[in-house]
Amino acid sequence: MHNLPADVLVIGAGPTGLACAIDAQNAGLRVMLVDKGCLCNSLFHYPAHMTFFTTPELLEIGNMPFSSPNQKPTRSEALEYYRKVAEHYALDVRLYHNVDRVSGTDGDFSVHTTDRFGRVQVFRAKKLIVSTGYYDLPNYLGIPGEDLPKTLHYYNEPHPYFGLNVLIIGGKNSAAIAALDLWRHGAKVTLVHRGEAMHRHVKYWILPDINNRVKNGEITAYFGATVQGIAEDSVVLQTPEGERTVANDFVFALTGYHPDFDFLERMGVALDAANSRCPVCDPATLESNVPGIYLAGVIVAGERTNEIFIENGRFHGALIARDLAAKLLTDTPEAEAVTA
Repeated sequence: MHNLPADVLVIGAGPTGLACAIDAQNAGLRVMLVDKGCLCNSLFHYPAHMTFFTTPELLEIGNMPFSSPNQKPTRSEALEYYRKVAEHYALDVRLYHNVDRVSGTDGDFSVHTTDRFGRVQVFRAKKLIVSTGYYDLPNYLGIPGEDLPKTLHYYNEPHPYFGLNVLIIGGKNSAAIAALDLWRHGAKVTLVHRGEAMHRHVKYWILPDINNRVKNGEITAYFGATVQGIAEDSVVLQTPEGERTVANDFVFALTGYHPDFDFLERMGVALDAANSRCPVCDPATLESNVPGIYLAGVIVAGERTNEIFIENGRFHGALIARDLAAKLLTDTPEAEAVTA
């Protein structure tokens, strides 16, 4: 990393944030990224043995080929790829800096961060790109027992749950994949979904597998049902047949995630309540209603988190970079880190 002043500061160093930084850097701008975790933090926290639903070329950024022997790349391959891309472009990435707040106005923003040790650092730049994703904020159910240590909102790997009663809440891809993985590794799996069947968004090669496991009684499923409460050794369900108590050791509430709307609103970004809380921004440039603050990736879609993925979010950087270059080409901003 280098200590050159930045023209643009990107909040979020996931694939879309990296793509935005590369496009801005290729346009001749000085760019810095900050992230509260590691590089591609959300991707790192995906299940350890996850396979993408897409092909390698659709995950490419920075015009760098993503070579994989597999038709669908794995999480570990993707992490390796994005590390190599960041290294190739010598991106200035400040990791493990949590952004607490943003102050200032267009032309002179201050991004206030705290590192792992509680130390405050302030980065200044003329323009900001916010690409913070959504995977860090689960959709909580607001039910008793959701705060118990046995209740989890992220699934990683099956081994710790061998021989145990595991309940999964949800009916989309993540719930189906976790249920199948846990069952195949010796867990006793129960799936609860408020819909009448698995969600229509479940991938076509996964749906027959989960449906057959349920049909054969290998995975117990309650459809049209909800979880009313979670206790240390059981879970209370409301099913079409009435209330039922099920023995339970762990619960995976895989009910989706949402962008950090509070963070956006604290910066002054307006949310369209009538349009799934989509942030207000110019579709041609992705500049928000706050001059100088641009939005990229899934946050552009608000609550419709199934509309934007790496495959299409990676192109946001080109739109933003074009506008940034036009505005900053002859106006080099001062940006610096000030240790408080």
